[in-house]
Amino acid sequence: MLSMMLDGPKYGYQLKREAGWIMGQALHNNLVYPSLRRFLEEGWVSRKAVPGDRGQTRQQYVLTAEGRRHLFERLSEFGDVEAASEEAFHLRVGLFTMLKPELRESIVARRESWLEARDQRLATLQANMELGKFGGEIVRHMRKQLEMEVEWVRHLRRVAKAIPD
Repeated sequence: MLSMMLDGPKYGYQLKREAGWIMGQALHNNLVYPSLRRFLEEGWVSRKAVPGDRGQTRQQYVLTAEGRRHLFERLSEFGDVEAASEEAFHLRVGLFTMLKPELRESIVARRESWLEARDQRLATLQANMELGKFGGEIVRHMRKQLEMEVEWVRHLRRVAKAIPD
């Protein structure tokens, strides 16, 4: 949610709705608003009351300099756990224009390495275990998906190199 405020202030409901779109599911208030309270406590966002369209008061949240620093610090953390996470990878790719070239390359390389290692594990499984008709179909499908993502990651590497520093 912090990254969603990089381009300017957002209302709580707007953050909830946009995060839900990105995640592909509606987010409950019990997830969004406690997170925003924590962000306020940590000093990562500030909040101000502004008049709404229908006379109500709405809370608008703004990313602070400390919040921006924290966000980019977290984005810079891309270890094995993050490399294995499609969501963590996609989040960082979505913000590539804001990341330093060496960090972009590190993220791409680590994801590519994870994908290749995953494919090797599946190839070993395929070669050494009787998977049955449909088990074999699943492994073939998974390997094809990995192959396609490796191609995409290599494409991202080329695109990322074209981003001006």
